Amino acid sequence: MLNIQGISKSFNGRAALSDVSFDVAGGRLTGFVGGNGAGKTTAMRIMLGVLQPDSGQVLIDGHPVRGADLRGFGYMPEERGLYPKMELVDQLAYLARLHGVSKSVAVRRADDLLERFGLAERRRDKLESLSLGNQQRVQVAAALVHEPDVLVLDEPFSGLDPLAVDEVVAIIGEHAARGIPVLFSSHQLEVVERLSDDLVIIAGGQIRAADTREGLRARFSGNQWSLEATSDAGWVRDVPRVTVDELAGDNVIFTAPQEIAQQVLSQAVSRGAVRSFSPVRRSLGEIFRDVVVDVPRTESEAA
Repeated sequence: MLNIQGISKSFNGRAALSDVSFDVAGGRLTGFVGGNGAGKTTAMRIMLGVLQPDSGQVLIDGHPVRGADLRGFGYMPEERGLYPKMELVDQLAYLARLHGVSKSVAVRRADDLLERFGLAERRRDKLESLSLGNQQRVQVAAALVHEPDVLVLDEPFSGLDPLAVDEVVAIIGEHAARGIPVLFSSHQLEVVERLSDDLVIIAGGQIRAADTREGLRARFSGNQWSLEATSDAGWVRDVPRVTVDELAGDNVIFTAPQEIAQQVLSQAVSRGAVRSFSPVRRSLGEIFRDVVVDVPRTESEAA
């Protein structure tokens, strides 16, 4: 378990993070979502010990993160930080050895990851000779090659086509299945929604929402319901305390308290068969827009 507790950070008197707290549970994928300048990268750098907070702390398994713990972290920065003129297998093996992995094991792990990412035949190519998408694959591999105990990925899907995204998702999921905490940020909200077990939304340097994926959707979806009957559903407009949002023949979407929605369902059943009835769950994109609306940006993420 990775715990971020009350982290605050300012640059030149401007608050980048204000009392930021959330958990990254072991064995679960936690999506970290926010607009440009929201504070994501600053928070991640503090987790990695690259920046020191003005207040607050980061805990791993109940104790403050120390230097020895950081050797077990896997980190992928948003900006590419690899050596452009170094051969792929040598680069990955070198990075693994920096984390204490023996030479033979480091080379084996490097080759295994290059195989998984479809780059085995290019193991002796220099990074700069690859397409941007393949460079991104190598950047992800660099965060994984030492088999980390904690994984922090900043925009791992940037520049990847849909098939490559699925490759990366599968490999990241395997690492989460080992029981380690995995935190990743992405502007691709549909990928975050599909992949995440838990979600954290940050805006203006503050946590605006944090919950499981389904918990977040339930909390922000409100009392909206979808009913598909076998006959015209226009009668729903006449039910007290019901607001009809969409009506198309036997399909209706309406807003009402749960107890009223159940009354609508009972009336629908009494009028004939009901094909479906369910709450309307909003997408992460819709929730994100509502949560961050009118929240001012803080610092530049380049800080």
